[in-house]
Amino acid sequence: MADSATPAQEKQPRIALITGAAQGIGRAIALRLADDGLDVAITDLKSQRTSLDNVADEVRAKGRRCLVLECDISQEEEVQRMVEAAEQCFNGLDVMVANAGRIIVKPIIDSTLADFDMVFNTNVRGTFLCLRAAARVMIKQGRGGRIISASSVAGKKGLPYNSIYSASKSAIRSFTQALASELGSHGITVNAYAPGPVDTLLLRGSSEEYAKHLGLPDGKTLIQDYQARGALPRIGAPEDIANIVSFLAGKDSGYITGQTITVDGGSWMD
Repeated sequence: MADSATPAQEKQPRIALITGAAQGIGRAIALRLADDGLDVAITDLKSQRTSLDNVADEVRAKGRRCLVLECDISQEEEVQRMVEAAEQCFNGLDVMVANAGRIIVKPIIDSTLADFDMVFNTNVRGTFLCLRAAARVMIKQGRGGRIISASSVAGKKGLPYNSIYSASKSAIRSFTQALASELGSHGITVNAYAPGPVDTLLLRGSSEEYAKHLGLPDGKTLIQDYQARGALPRIGAPEDIANIVSFLAGKDSGYITGQTITVDGGSWMD
């Protein structure tokens, strides 16, 4: 399930655990937190092991320790083993980034219970399991911590053909608010990031499906339309999301909790 970490180059660095870290936003977060001086545990599905190992090599090239873990976050036992492995390897856990997620683009009248379960098992059940396990460790440690989850602009305003996904990401926003109120007395902050479209493989696949339902020629046209509506005329890069996670994981965000922060170039404004 895991491989060993390389030796630390400084005493007692902060420790981060990032799910869905094999590519895209998760990879960018792992690399950014390594640049910030954290040692990291990175996780994804077993099928993503080669990509995870490549990310680990990039982290270690920055002089940080990296633990590679395989985990299906929808499975309670696997999440527990994942968090325990990170805690034992690094002697603690300071930052939990529940980044892993799934999306489906389909009219609700054509959606099935299997579609619903596929999205909710990862986005809601999986995030719940990760947040619960991390909170237990951080309370036990007694040194505070940062819990950060992946919501979406679709969790703030439901989007057509994204009903299941939108509902799942709205649940993350509610988790964030409720858990922040529970954990504040322990010095633990709980926040989420809400990206708009980000240039990843996930976006390229879902945008093609979305364009079909909207009667647009292709996913590229859909993205161009989105860019035209934003205050900043571009879609996001994974590094844009990693930047907000870096802030939320750091000391300068110590008085921010219970927030779901939109990162979308100004297309959706709270």
